[in-house]
Amino acid sequence: MQGVIVEFQYGDEFDRAHVEEIARGARGRFEGMPQLRQKTFTVDEQNRRATNVYLWESEDAARGFFTDELVDRVTHLYGVRPTVSFVEVAELVDNGRSY
Repeated sequence: MQGVIVEFQYGDEFDRAHVEEIARGARGRFEGMPQLRQKTFTVDEQNRRATNVYLWESEDAARGFFTDELVDRVTHLYGVRPTVSFVEVAELVDNGRSY
């Protein structure tokens, strides 16, 4: 399984409500997406950061999703360019809770 960590580091322009609005608006695009097991949108107001965590069934699916075009599009959406890190998931605990 492949994890992808996408971090948006803001300066003084951080706007929690804007980040939450993006998450609400984007959620539907990811529900039922082939090969995507989970996606989490996070907000860290104290550190002025938004972090999205993806779990993909394969590295090919993860890398195929994160094109240069996608990174440009989310840069425009969030207002800052993210860092994108690909990590291998060694183990996953999923207790099946719905939030």
